[in-house]
Amino acid sequence: MKIATYNVNSINARLERVLEWFDDAKPDVAVLQEIKCVDEKFPAVEFEDRGYNVAVHGQKTYNGVALLSKYPFEEVNKGLPGDDTDDHARYIEAMVFPKGVKPVRIAGVYVPNGNPAPGPKYDYKLKWMKRLKRRVKELLGFEDAFVLAGDFNVIPQAEDVYDPREWGADALYLPQTRAAFREILNLGLTDAIRQIHPKAVLYTFWDYQRGAWEKDHGLRIDHLLLSPQAADRLKDAGVDRAARGKEKPSDHAPVWIELK
Repeated sequence: MKIATYNVNSINARLERVLEWFDDAKPDVAVLQEIKCVDEKFPAVEFEDRGYNVAVHGQKTYNGVALLSKYPFEEVNKGLPGDDTDDHARYIEAMVFPKGVKPVRIAGVYVPNGNPAPGPKYDYKLKWMKRLKRRVKELLGFEDAFVLAGDFNVIPQAEDVYDPREWGADALYLPQTRAAFREILNLGLTDAIRQIHPKAVLYTFWDYQRGAWEKDHGLRIDHLLLSPQAADRLKDAGVDRAARGKEKPSDHAPVWIELK
């Protein structure tokens, strides 16, 4: 079972590239971030024609997440619980039912960027991550195979950024950010990429500016975190870096895992 996360940076602007990757990688389940469209504008037909069931939590111009699955899904939840005033489309969750094996609960997240920090946007990021921690704790209590995947806008460690000194004051790498991420991990989750590739340089994002792609000035900010029940089934994980090198790509590369 192949599960992927992909920040597409506008699904309609990048649709050709995204479909190209789907046709090549053939994920069974994928969560998308930054679709940047309302639900009705999401190109669902193109994915349904490829055999995917589609759930969308969209927002005009900004944010937006989607879950695509070749298997049936139920219990779809849109929006991160804990703050009724938060209208950002950053969270989607469902129970997926693969044929012949136990179901897998999958949550797709687009964690706030938080810049400039300090400031209101950074305060929102940290509060959002606290809410995410509470939700993850609840979901782990069900003892399902659970995958938390998405663009976390968190650089976990120094080896996950091309120059830690340059990013020292950025909201993605501040100590409070990394500590909030570790608190979520320490609930009992496994970082799939680091489980399979403990020392490899595997960036998932390269800015469009300053020749970042050409210089390989990348960051690892897209993650798949696994409950113990999912981690026991982890077979492989990787980053499809080549997708970032295409014409008019997203600034992120798809990240994926395979479960037994």
